[in-house]
Amino acid sequence: MATLDTTEPETGENGGEGIRRRDFINIAAVSFAGVGAVSLLYPIVNQMNPSADVLALASIEVDVSAIQPGQAIKTIFRKQPLFVRHLTPAEIAAADGVDAASLRDPQTLEERTKTGKKQWLITMGVCTHLGCVPLGAGEGEAKGEFGGYFCPCHGSHYDTAARIRKGPAPKNLEVPEYAFTSDTVVQVG
Repeated sequence: MATLDTTEPETGENGGEGIRRRDFINIAAVSFAGVGAVSLLYPIVNQMNPSADVLALASIEVDVSAIQPGQAIKTIFRKQPLFVRHLTPAEIAAADGVDAASLRDPQTLEERTKTGKKQWLITMGVCTHLGCVPLGAGEGEAKGEFGGYFCPCHGSHYDTAARIRKGPAPKNLEVPEYAFTSDTVVQVG
């Protein structure tokens, strides 16, 4: 019975090891599987990208020229309420008069506003307890025990710097990324 000796590599015309047909088939199969995996994974990963309506709201511009000291407006940013408040000198003094170390989420008013624009407080209008919308922006007057915002759902009270002072909310109202593009226009996002 004749047997094939498979221990010897195939040699080409120049005497070196040649590419066997089986190697070529293996490389072609792995390449085909790789292209197939990428073409299968691309739609799955791509569907996780933000939709066009979300990208359109990625940043907004707010004209603050009509907001008088002591007033606040409520607008929409990324499908959530955004509060823009023009603080009075008395509200600024009240916020600065609080020892930040005594707060649940210690932040000063200067940390929550831009340098040179301390009178403009811009925060997301979502209570950090369960995501309710606090009162105090756009209603014409401040709410709560500390002159800022009040969430009636569970009783969270925020001060004039939108810092949590009383109630179940664990953190201050979030301050989004923003920049003043002029003296009267703020770009949020």
